[in-house]
Amino acid sequence: MRTCYCLSFLFWTCMLHVVHMTPSPKRTIKYSQKGRILGFSQDDGKTLHRSKRGWMWNQFFLLEEYTGPDTQYVGKLHTDQDKGDGNLKYILTGDGAGSLFIIDENTGDIHAAKKLDREEKSLYVLRAKAIDRKTGRQVEPESEFIIKIHDINDNEPKFTKDMYTASVPEMSGVGTSVIQVTATDADDANYGNSAKVVYSILQGQPYFSVDPETGIIKTALPDMSRENREQYQVVIQAKDMGGQMGGLSGTTTVNITLTDVNDNPPRFPQSTYQFSSPESASLGTPLGRIKANDLDVGENAEIEYSISKGEGSDMFDIITDKDTQEGIITIKKQLDFENKMLYSLRVEAANTHPDPRFFHLGPFKDTALIKVSVEDIDEPPVFSRSSYIIEVDEDSKEGTIIGQVIAQDPDTTKNAIKYSVDRHTDLDRIFNIYSGNGSIFISKPLDREENPWHNITVIATEINNPKQSSQIPVFIRILDINDHAPEFAKYYETFVCENAKAGQLVQTVSAVDKDEPPRGHKFFFELVPEFAVHPNFSVVDNKDNTAGILTRRNGYSRSKMSTYLLPVLIFDNDYPIQSSTGTLTIRVCACDSRGNMQSCNAEALLLSAGLSTGALIAILLCIIILLVLVVLFAALKRQRKKEPLIISKDDVRDNIVTYNDEGGGEEDTQAFDIGTLRNPEAREESKMRRDVIPETIFQIRRTAPLWENIDVQDFIQRRLKENDLDPTAPPYDSLATYAYEGNDSIANSLSSLESLTMDGNQDYDYLSDWGPRFKKLADMYGGDDSDRD
Repeated sequence: MRTCYCLSFLFWTCMLHVVHMTPSPKRTIKYSQKGRILGFSQDDGKTLHRSKRGWMWNQFFLLEEYTGPDTQYVGKLHTDQDKGDGNLKYILTGDGAGSLFIIDENTGDIHAAKKLDREEKSLYVLRAKAIDRKTGRQVEPESEFIIKIHDINDNEPKFTKDMYTASVPEMSGVGTSVIQVTATDADDANYGNSAKVVYSILQGQPYFSVDPETGIIKTALPDMSRENREQYQVVIQAKDMGGQMGGLSGTTTVNITLTDVNDNPPRFPQSTYQFSSPESASLGTPLGRIKANDLDVGENAEIEYSISKGEGSDMFDIITDKDTQEGIITIKKQLDFENKMLYSLRVEAANTHPDPRFFHLGPFKDTALIKVSVEDIDEPPVFSRSSYIIEVDEDSKEGTIIGQVIAQDPDTTKNAIKYSVDRHTDLDRIFNIYSGNGSIFISKPLDREENPWHNITVIATEINNPKQSSQIPVFIRILDINDHAPEFAKYYETFVCENAKAGQLVQTVSAVDKDEPPRGHKFFFELVPEFAVHPNFSVVDNKDNTAGILTRRNGYSRSKMSTYLLPVLIFDNDYPIQSSTGTLTIRVCACDSRGNMQSCNAEALLLSAGLSTGALIAILLCIIILLVLVVLFAALKRQRKKEPLIISKDDVRDNIVTYNDEGGGEEDTQAFDIGTLRNPEAREESKMRRDVIPETIFQIRRTAPLWENIDVQDFIQRRLKENDLDPTAPPYDSLATYAYEGNDSIANSLSSLESLTMDGNQDYDYLSDWGPRFKKLADMYGGDDSDRD
């Protein structure tokens, strides 16, 4: 068996530091005078036995926040293989090795290079090994050890919030929980009392208290009233070290609000209220407002007003204004000074959300007395009814009294009243009224069929005070009398076939009557007496307000008789009996074997005259063509009478004529002759205006003759003057254009119009001196070569 040497630590401690060691199983500990040396022996991981200087070790502790002048000494790494000759090298690896923890590679001393904070990291795992400098091999197996940072009280408790907000109902009992505050301490709760927090109250006594362990804030006084004080500010302290001296502390503020409960009843500020109202006030008119005061707020202060049973409860009403919590007294029934002048009401105000816990404080309602005095005013007349319905026969004579309306003055003075009809409701003045007694009579004849109802308005006015008036609707119904005879319900298109048999139904007719008898209509049909026995047709009354027209013989001929007129007598059974005669026009038509009409008498007559369908169409086309020609002729004639002012393209006011003609150059001798412009005699004499058709012949006013060598500018000025002074000129603006180039041009004329008057060729070489703009022109006229080209 091969035996390996053990790696051992010599861990020195000083007077200022306490180092603890926790041995592991199968470990032996041996103390020396200088410190504690820890190590272990191992044989290839198979056999574990004790060597002479073998130690078992696990972890070490180090205080945080070391503030000494030198680095904090941790311990010493040493192996039995170290002879002190410097051949071994100690290496430290793991958490913080080289930065937080440094090792002297020759001596194996370990130091903490920086101040450690347990709250940042409380545990460091390190590995140590010893290496032969010459061979580079480990002389001991690598070993792992742990350094734990011991906590010190360097963190004060901190609350989860800087400020808390809470509420508790007023009148709560002692010990009612309000809110729980919580503070945490970053120190190690498992080591000492650094993280043990105790709560206390610094501000807010004697109203509130706090549980020192849980931080629950509770009420400390009974029956705290919101109406006396609503807001409280409580300061809570959290102190570590169990609240002992030297512990760190933190504070927070708790704002506590007492919420309202319904512990106050409503109270009227006065016991009696007085209001007045004119008797003419309309229903629902507010008379005034009353308010009961409630010290509570929100729904606890909501009040419902009511009128107690008794006097005036049926005349007045009270409603609650939800926004202002006021009671509004309104009129429920029409007031009457002559009936009652003073009302006494008892109004009650009660909370709508009472709290049973506070019923012992008294009834949560209050009452007040309301006195309402009625003021007398001059009232308008009052009719005996709200409306009148009058019935009258339509045959009533003019002046007949059909009914009466009655009104009286409700005041004690009982003023006289006169009556009138509102003519806006009786524009035709069919009815009238006696102003003294209100009797309504007829002024014009009535006709139920034209208007069965008449709705008029009657006005009653006080004679002494015309401003006081009232009106009433009067509905007049016109009763029917039998004054209209029945007649055919419509116009009937009746025909009979040529091959009809005797007794065949030709047409069924019915009748209508404008009258409305109480028992309904009943009509009778028969032939007029002079045609009682008609050789061709008969009338059969169906007893249901209809009648049938039947044939009385076999066969009808269109050539002999194409149309039959059948007078039918229609009468009713009302009193007096009314009758009328309606005439049916029956045409004779050609029908097929089933009785369907094919052609009637109009076409038959044409065919009998020898005209075919094609001939009829030709005649119709000829008539249409003649009508079109007549219309065209009339239109042309009217067009000549109203010919527009401008009939020529030469009118320079509305037409622009463009000629894209460049001209023929110097060789063109026919293009234009300016001599014509210089010769005034060349213009047309007595030339009429071309833009209008003259309706009268004006006398031609001749102008003074112009001599041949007159200047063009003078010519134009004279023409302008003539146009301005011409009394025969039209009353609208016209445009006369005269082209004039002007005199004394430095460049002389370049026109070819005067080329014919000059002998020989002209010299155009001076065009080259005019610059690049005239280069093209100079090339064209600048020499013989140009001319030849």
